[in-house]
Amino acid sequence: MTSSTINPYKDRLSLSTLEAEVLWEYAKLNQHVKDLNERLLLVAQTRTLDKTHEGITLEQLRVLERKISNFKASVWGVMSDRSFSTHPQDDSIANIL
Repeated sequence: MTSSTINPYKDRLSLSTLEAEVLWEYAKLNQHVKDLNERLLLVAQTRTLDKTHEGITLEQLRVLERKISNFKASVWGVMSDRSFSTHPQDDSIANIL
């Protein structure tokens, strides 16, 4: 993936706008994980970490972990809302919402 800021999925007719946005966010998150992995591999190869570099890496991992958790929760929420709206199990519950 390139470091483009344009969503390559937005013009695909087979995807809804929401699906295109979710795929784009996933692709960007995936690129962040790959970039961080490359940095960690370099660190592991050199084994010359000092405390400041180690702190930066741990902080970046924590930020990435929060982003992944939030992203997974968002995707789950969208998918469960979509599933519920297309297959309501009880009409009385659908009327309440």
